[in-house]
Amino acid sequence: MPAPILVIGSANTDMVVKTAKLPAPGETVLGGKFLMNPGGKGANQAVAAARLGGTVTFVAKVGDDVFGREARAGFIREGMDTQYVLTDPDRPSGVALINVDEHGENCIAVAPGANGNLQPTDVAPALQAAPPETLLLLQLEIPLPTVEQAVKLAAERGLRVVLNPAPAQALPDSLFVNLFLITPNETEAETLTGIRVTGEATAERAARKFHDMGVQNVIITLGAKGAYLHTADGGGTMINTPPVSPVDTTAAGDCFNGALTVALAENQSLTDAVTFACRAASISVTRMGAQASMPTQADLTK
Repeated sequence: MPAPILVIGSANTDMVVKTAKLPAPGETVLGGKFLMNPGGKGANQAVAAARLGGTVTFVAKVGDDVFGREARAGFIREGMDTQYVLTDPDRPSGVALINVDEHGENCIAVAPGANGNLQPTDVAPALQAAPPETLLLLQLEIPLPTVEQAVKLAAERGLRVVLNPAPAQALPDSLFVNLFLITPNETEAETLTGIRVTGEATAERAARKFHDMGVQNVIITLGAKGAYLHTADGGGTMINTPPVSPVDTTAAGDCFNGALTVALAENQSLTDAVTFACRAASISVTRMGAQASMPTQADLTK
């Protein structure tokens, strides 16, 4: 039996405008298609994992509004356990405003809303109920004290913790020693290690710095180039992403992390898990939207 997956994180509604180019400061760009999709890094990763066959429990906080109700209904449709999706009576659900250009690149502004009120006490019940083989997947769109508490409780119970440190921000040293795996992109790796990642050689330097901080395993995602894996035993390898023509890269990293966690829950090796995650992410960037772009098991067997 695959291990259960517990995702703690954000849930947003994404409002997306497709434009020929991303606007410069002070510039108005007339766009084309407008889309409103469910998003948020936590929810995106939970949906990605669920669609790929993971047994997913999601912990989040939404507002008492139409966006929150739609988000909860969507999680239920995806087959996720939503008993720990809480409703905040005072704050609205989170929203994200996203521009996507003709090359699939994006810029995003997020109003956290209820996500910013997901408290350490809110996540404790789910962690206390999680079986010891559970994989915990976290990001940084919820308050840092909540992330710290989740990692601490997970470590006390012996759970494997996967942290996607996005959006990039400084983290306390005490967090790293309890991580089974960290999955930054180039920008996030530089923020956390001080090493500018431009390719495989610099990715290896950054990965070794993460090991020095106490992290067991490191995956640095490199966009279209793929991902660099460095394991606890000191071995490093570059894993390429299948070539595609991107349409929207908005949630590629979220797809990668959700797929990666599913593969680990199935007891695949780290190398195989990264390969699987790269394939899943390469499919997601050929589709518009965040959760709407997440592939299914059938997509990966074609």
